[in-house]
Amino acid sequence: MFARKVAVRLKPNSLPQFTNLVDGQILPWLRKQEGFLDMITLAVPDGSEVATISFWDHEGNAQAFNSNGYPEALKLLEKLLDGIPYVKAFNVVSSTLHKVAPARATAAKNPNTGNTADETGPLFAYRASEPSA
Repeated sequence: MFARKVAVRLKPNSLPQFTNLVDGQILPWLRKQEGFLDMITLAVPDGSEVATISFWDHEGNAQAFNSNGYPEALKLLEKLLDGIPYVKAFNVVSSTLHKVAPARATAAKNPNTGNTADETGPLFAYRASEPSA
């Protein structure tokens, strides 16, 4: 699983509009994107800053969104933003939000040792399973 975090300051009193646009237009569109799993939107208590964390099945699908969909989302939100969003990408190594199952990475390099899984035993990559009801 892969995650993208986007953080940005909002113009004063624009959190309700931001939330409405995300919930009403951006999330429905995201749900149609290949590999999209979920998104969390966070706001500081005074509503002056938000962060979204979107979860994707694979890095490639997140990158495709970054190239094609993200610029469109920014256009939709730009009148509410006070600055340029900060974007950072992450590999998800553990999660309690989704059921995650370890999968053996047969030729992946361990970033700590430089060894492959075959040389050191199993390395684990996480993949999301279907959310439970």
